[in-house]
Amino acid sequence: MKGKLKFIVPIALLLLAGAAYKLVLAAPPEAEGKVDGKVYVLPREFVLNLAGGSYVKLTVALVLDHEQAVGGGEAAAPPEGFGPLEQEPLVRQIVTDALTGAPAGALTSRQGRHHYERSIKRAIDRETDVEATAVVFTDLVVQ
Repeated sequence: MKGKLKFIVPIALLLLAGAAYKLVLAAPPEAEGKVDGKVYVLPREFVLNLAGGSYVKLTVALVLDHEQAVGGGEAAAPPEGFGPLEQEPLVRQIVTDALTGAPAGALTSRQGRHHYERSIKRAIDRETDVEATAVVFTDLVVQ
């Protein structure tokens, strides 16, 4: 019994010392953000006609890749009401084309909204140089 105890005690002490180091002395792991990228809200809201005489008023945000440049540089200042994203007019056209004439019920359901967000993101990837990882409708009113 004493022979087995000689092996168990040092192993238990090593495990205890390792746990103490991990909990107290080791640097905490770097926390990662929940959003991988930066969120850019298009500065002007959209007011669009829907099917059946309804309309939607919404604000759209893009989750941009960390490398995506937004404004700055020596480019000319954007027109009034537009933000510093270079290809913002193209993004606005894509959103307008995707949602004009859509059924109101599609935008009032969660599944429908997510469908349009994904559809718009694919169109942005296909038709522009904007490196968006997601499209989000931040505010939305259907009437």
